[in-house]
Amino acid sequence: MQKQRVLMGFMGTVLDGGYNAKRWERWRPNVNVHQTEGSDIDVVELLHDSEYERQALVVRADIHSVNPEAAVNLHVLDIANPWDFSEVYGKLFDWAQQYPFDTDTYEYWIHITTGTHVVQICLFLLVEARLIPGVLLQTSPPKDKRGVSELDKGRFEIIDLDLARYDDIAARLSLAQSDAQRFLKSGIATRNQRFNHMIAEIEQVAISSPSPILLNGATGAGKSMLAKRIYELKKARHLVTGRFVDVNCATLRGDMAAAALFGHGKGAFTGAATSRAGFLKTADMGVLFLDEIAELGLDEQAMLLKAIEEKEFFAMGSDTPSSSQFQLIAGTHKDLRAEVAAGRFREDLYARINIWQYTLPSLAERREDIEPNIEQQLLWVGQELGRYVRFNQEARQRYLAFALSHAAAWRGNFRDLAASITRLATLAQNGRITVELVDAEIGRLQYLWRRDDEDAAATVDMSALVSTWHELDYFDQSQLAQVLNVCQHQPNLAAAGRVLFNQSRLHKATSNDSDRLRKYLHKFGVDIKALFQAI
Repeated sequence: MQKQRVLMGFMGTVLDGGYNAKRWERWRPNVNVHQTEGSDIDVVELLHDSEYERQALVVRADIHSVNPEAAVNLHVLDIANPWDFSEVYGKLFDWAQQYPFDTDTYEYWIHITTGTHVVQICLFLLVEARLIPGVLLQTSPPKDKRGVSELDKGRFEIIDLDLARYDDIAARLSLAQSDAQRFLKSGIATRNQRFNHMIAEIEQVAISSPSPILLNGATGAGKSMLAKRIYELKKARHLVTGRFVDVNCATLRGDMAAAALFGHGKGAFTGAATSRAGFLKTADMGVLFLDEIAELGLDEQAMLLKAIEEKEFFAMGSDTPSSSQFQLIAGTHKDLRAEVAAGRFREDLYARINIWQYTLPSLAERREDIEPNIEQQLLWVGQELGRYVRFNQEARQRYLAFALSHAAAWRGNFRDLAASITRLATLAQNGRITVELVDAEIGRLQYLWRRDDEDAAATVDMSALVSTWHELDYFDQSQLAQVLNVCQHQPNLAAAGRVLFNQSRLHKATSNDSDRLRKYLHKFGVDIKALFQAI
């Protein structure tokens, strides 16, 4: 069966404008494209600002007059500043996410003739990333500049972004797109207001200050990604011209730590056959990110302090000072105040890098941010795999219900989430993540987060909570142990019931999770109030 053709694009407030009869004497892209030979458009999705609703109604009527069979749908998309890349891309991204694309039934032409250059660029990126599964359409007016004739209604050209035949161009485009999206989103799309305020301040500091920035946070909380985003922002504003150098100090050990950081001359030590610039020199005029800075030895800390303050340092085996104009971003999961008190971290260095300090909350502390980060991770993984990947509706609901519950520990923070989405996307046949895949992944995560000491602690609690524990059959003990273990990780009876009855509750018109769980616990004489007070 031949697919129907859908035309998507913005109404041109100038090009498509006009209310009197003279408008038919001008070329109007969203009207005349229907009169162009070979267009054959069945559905029109026309985006417009609410301020131009009257004009949109006229354009729709004019389209119907030249193409009566076409269905014309008007969509209000208010953009405060059509030249603001971040706003335009965000609005179009959100619109594309909610649009019910059906590539089995329809083919999509994305009209880029109208709108600002920023709109055209954003549409280009969305189509190239397959967030809008279609091709670009560029229309042009008749050759006769005097007006639209019956014989010449203009021309159109299809721009197919399948760049598989052009490997070099595809690689460059993919890199540019990836950088742009990571710069705009960087894994920190968030609904958490406290985190939003922190990011807004960091952006202001990044633009206004060359002073060191200290990022605290658990492993996997996103310190490295945020540091890269700060660098990209500074580079976009022409505040740095050098490289972003990412160093994990936990990998630097012994004498080689100083050589790696500050460089070394030829023959400085056994095996030094050639000289090496070192990370500080490599980051000249750029940004040096020292993750896990607390792992540096005291000697390296002293040398780093001198380099920060004087912008000079000595490479190993060299009597000539080297210079580097780098900005430092430091990361750590440790409390540096405690490290200073214990004598493991220099107080003067801590004071120097602690001018701007920010603590990144864990993923478990930002559960409202899990859903948008799932979408972002799917986008990135889809780009890596080279295919469009999405959840089935039921599978998405089930994964979200688990991810947002307290049963999901997210001990590895965003790394756990990224690994989970990668597994799901890789195993998804035809790009669809199913309920079966989600159930298996939840099992993997529960096993990953399970600790031996939790089982031991849970057994002690069970004996205290169930007076007849030792009188129960092993079968009942095993089942009850699992139930009580879930309860101990939930804030209340209702939350525990949602986790325990996650399958059967989907098929009930009225949720009765709390009542079902209460009856089960009463059967064994469990003191429910004491159970949840003990959490």
